[in-house]
Order: sequence, then C-alpha cells, then structure tokens
Amino acid sequence: MPDGMRPGRSALEELVAREGDTGVLDRLRLATVGGAAVADAGLPTAAVHGTVGYFRDLSAPRGARHVRVCAGTACFIAGGGQHVAQVERALGVAAGTCSADGSTSLQAVHCLGFCYGGPAVLDGDTPLAGSDVAGQLTGRAPRRAPPIPVRAAAGPVALRGLAAGPGWRVWSRLAGRVDAAALIVDEINRSGLRGRGGAGFPAARKWQAVGAQPAPRYVVANGDEGDPGSYADRLLMERSPDLVLEGLALAGLACGASRGFVYVRSEYPQALGSIRRAVEQARAAGHLGRAVHGGMDFDVTVVEGAGSYVAGEETSLLRSMSGLRGSVRLRPPYPAEYGLFGRPTAVNNVETLAAVPRIVDAGGDAYARLGRAPETGTLVVCLNERFTRPGAYEVELGTPLRDVVYHLGGGLAAGRHLRALQVGGPLGGFLAPDQLDLPLLASALDAAGVALGHGGIIAVDDSVTAAQLLAHLWRFYASESCGACTPCREGTRRGAADPAAASADTPLLELMEVASLCPFGRGVPRAVRSLRRALGEDCG
Repeated sequence: MPDGMRPGRSALEELVAREGDTGVLDRLRLATVGGAAVADAGLPTAAVHGTVGYFRDLSAPRGARHVRVCAGTACFIAGGGQHVAQVERALGVAAGTCSADGSTSLQAVHCLGFCYGGPAVLDGDTPLAGSDVAGQLTGRAPRRAPPIPVRAAAGPVALRGLAAGPGWRVWSRLAGRVDAAALIVDEINRSGLRGRGGAGFPAARKWQAVGAQPAPRYVVANGDEGDPGSYADRLLMERSPDLVLEGLALAGLACGASRGFVYVRSEYPQALGSIRRAVEQARAAGHLGRAVHGGMDFDVTVVEGAGSYVAGEETSLLRSMSGLRGSVRLRPPYPAEYGLFGRPTAVNNVETLAAVPRIVDAGGDAYARLGRAPETGTLVVCLNERFTRPGAYEVELGTPLRDVVYHLGGGLAAGRHLRALQVGGPLGGFLAPDQLDLPLLASALDAAGVALGHGGIIAVDDSVTAAQLLAHLWRFYASESCGACTPCREGTRRGAADPAAASADTPLLELMEVASLCPFGRGVPRAVRSLRRALGEDCG
C-alpha cells in the first residue's frame, strides 16, 4: 500500500481527498466521447472506466442532438406505457442508441420532474412536456413545458421563499455570533425537523454528530431527487435557490463546517443553472466567502450528477461527488464520521434545508405545533397529471390522504378511475382506494406496508394494466440497482426477466429484504407486495 493511503480507500479517492477535487465528474464528462473513456482525464485508467461505466450520462451514446425521455412511473402512466416508443418512432432512433450519422441520440432516464404535466423529454437542456411530446420534438406541435402548479395548504415553510423577498436575512444576523451554532441546533431540536428525503433522521442530531468530530467538516445539500413522482426539490432549487443555500449555510454554522456542497441531478438543468447563479450572487453580496459577516469562512460548491437513482443514498452520493462509482458503502462508519474526502459530513435533503431559515427565524416551537407529534411540521407533496389539480402542495404532516387526493387534488380528471395510489416513489408502495383515510405520517404508512418517502403521490388509473405496471417497476429496479450486492443485483434482474414469477417468489423477496446492502434492495419487496395487495390478481 502506498505511503499515506488509508485502508479501504481507492487511489482515486486518495487523489480527490488530497486535492479536494469535486470536479472529477466534470473531468470525466470531458474525457468521454460516444461512451468511450479517453485516457487523458488525469485520473487512473481503471477509475475512469469504472466510473464511466456506472453513470448513464457518461456511458450513453451522444449525438449532435441528445434527447432524454422520461421513463419514470408518472410519465409511464401518462403515456399509457407507449410514449417512449412514440418518441423513438418520431426521432427514428431507439432509446440507448445513436443514429448512424451521429445526428441524434436518445437516452431513457428516471425522472425529469414533470410528473404534473408529462410525458416529458429534455431536448438538449430544453424541457418539453405534454401528451403530444413526440410531436413537439418533430415540430408538428408547439413546444411547451408548463411550470409547476404550487399551493401551500399549511402555513408555508419550505415554500415561503417562492413569494418572499431577498433571502439570507437570518444568515446575515447569525453568521457573526459566537453562540450561533448552539442557537440553531436548539431551535431545530425544538422543531422536531426530520429529513424530508425519506430516511426521516432528526436534522439537529445529525449536525451535533458532525460538530463533535474534528475539523474540517462539510455539509451537503442532496438535490438528487430521483423518485419518479416527486418534484419538490426541483421546484425549490429553481424558484427559491437562496432559501436552499441559506439553509445549507445555517447547517454549516451549526456543524462548524467551512464548506458546503449542492449536488444537483443532471436531469434538472434549470435547477442546476438557478443554483449556480444564486451561489455567484450570494458571493457578490458578501454572504459566502471568507469571514462572512464578520464571522466564519463559508463557501459553496455546486456539483452536477451524472445519472443514477441510487446516488440519492448518502454514501453513494458522496462517492459520486468524489468521481467514484456511485455504489453504496457499508456503514458504519457513517458520513457524520467519515464522509466526503473522508471527513465528517452532514448530508441533508433540499426540502429539509429549505425549512431551516424559517424555523430558526420563527422559533422551533412554532414549527413543532404543525403536524402531529412526534412527526411535526410540513411536507411538500407532489401530485401527478392524472389528478384534476396536479401540482406541489405543502401540507401538515398527519393530513389524511383522502383530503390530499380529493380536496387538494380534486380527485382524478373526468373519465378516469382511481385503482391505486403510489406513495413515496418506487420504493414507497401502493395503497388501494379504500385506504385513503390513512394520515400522511411515516409511522401510519409504514404500518400499512408502504413508506412515506419523498412525498410523491401518483394516481394509478386504467391507462396501464396491473401487469404492465409491475413489469415497469421491475425494469426500473434492475436498471437502477448499483450492483454492489448480490441479492439486489440478481434479484432485480430476475424480476425484470419474469415480473410475475419474481413477485410471487417469497424466498427471493425475503432474501432481498434482509440481505441487501442498502434501502434500495431492501425496499423492493415491500413495494412489490403492496402493488399486488392493491391491484390483486390483475398483476398476473
């Protein structure tokens, strides 16, 4: 082992740890032509090939015109399972390939965050959405990309910044105070704020754990919102980036971190641009940099993802940021001890961080009065285009699903029949229509065999059959498994090959549930079982 290399770390990880280089993914992008790694990236050849082979953005064939078509569940339902084939016919190229003359390439992705108005594509970095999206690509229909409909049913917390004035007010007040870290941790503790990315870990406890470790320490905003059906983070990053960045800075202050990072999935190019502009504006305004407001040094780096659902898991995300394969790492050690570049790191979801400035400003007790203790506060739920009123709604935790579906969403549009409700994305689960009296609480949903997850809600109607939906889910699982552990890798492949047989294979599902390395593989069996319960024998 070379001198200075820590056990269990690759040569590439050592390189980026020494250099503090979070531009590795960008270097690999520049070194990737037509899916082949070029050996002038300044990185070990094996690392280049391993990482390029993992991330779809780096391995997908690229033509002069590169189109990404959403193959997520909401778009799958919106297009009746046919929209990918329609786009393939319109462009004359199959998904995952490039035309012979190199003019056009097509890549299937999950998801683009247009669940409220899909099916959707990205033509380059230009989004297009609607039932006629294939026609939009060929000029037979006018191009359009509807904005996200938004409504705050509760007193707005995460969504308050959409209509607010300039941000950074709380940060400006606290950055120079010697007692700021203790004050922030105390208010967030009082609020009961938990992670909104699905894991639900108390935010203050995470920051305290990181703050107890030796410096340097890092904070990371996880903007890799990969759950098909959820677009709350896209909304916040595009329309309220200052709120997200201020929350990240306050988290950094609470942890004693001098550097923050925002990881934005590549499928959100508008969000990426918005966050980058907001960082530059914050630096120009004196909110980021050295001795900010007479206090600590704090700056932010924006990192673009490269196409991986599992990169939303925190250890995978941190490996991705280092330019490594985005596979999951065994825990312990946890990121609070051994995170980015081997340093203590707090990873928080974008929606979690967006709530922090308001909580610190108004006081944690006020936030704790929202929701239903111990699950306090609000959640931004996202409804797909099957609803009469699709869009993003900030609601108090504990709100009955029936109120969300019928009062806020207006039920399904005329002529559509609700057959099941997917909650929490592909690893969340499905509920039958007679289960809508359940409250929007992680504990209640868990008892019903589903997970709250990121808050995406997808109405399933007669657009697709139960068997089609089951096959779609298994294809997603097989496509997005990181492959690091055998139960998940081989189990999802078996499911994609024979969805009905794998879904009825109790030993297989039990093995995946207990032996998979991360929540992805462990969550697949629960989601499959819930779909079979909700739709019964129709699943085949």
